[in-house]
Amino acid sequence: MARLHSRKKGMSGSRRPTNLTPPEWVTRDAEWVRNKIIELARAGNSPSMIGIILRDQYGVPLAKMITGKKITDILAEENLTFKLPEDLRNLIEKAVNIRKHLETNKKDFSSKRGLQLTESKIRRLVKYYKKQKRLPPDWKYNPKDAAILIR
Repeated sequence: MARLHSRKKGMSGSRRPTNLTPPEWVTRDAEWVRNKIIELARAGNSPSMIGIILRDQYGVPLAKMITGKKITDILAEENLTFKLPEDLRNLIEKAVNIRKHLETNKKDFSSKRGLQLTESKIRRLVKYYKKQKRLPPDWKYNPKDAAILIR
């Protein structure tokens, strides 16, 4: 018998505010947020982790609301950017961890499939970043050298 409803679970979830004016309850000014972003980046945090720390520990809902710039733009001005975009770096790290797992568990075929899917995502993302000129045109993903890239 066919299902009467779709298999999706609904539309609930958090959404970003539509207007980019800071709420009146935010007490931090733009200079403080900018200095805190730079401080957290120098401590080795990624841009998404910086946003989470600002939100959870300091009550800053969005850095762009207060400063008028994205966290990555502020880091680019201060030359604190990473070699690779964050989403690509996370996928490469995932592939490295799956490869490490497969060294000890050679018969884990579902993980082999997961590695194939992850590496195809990496290749698609690399193609996109080359078109956007965020990666050099001769950059290639090499699974053997991947552990060095994420350090």
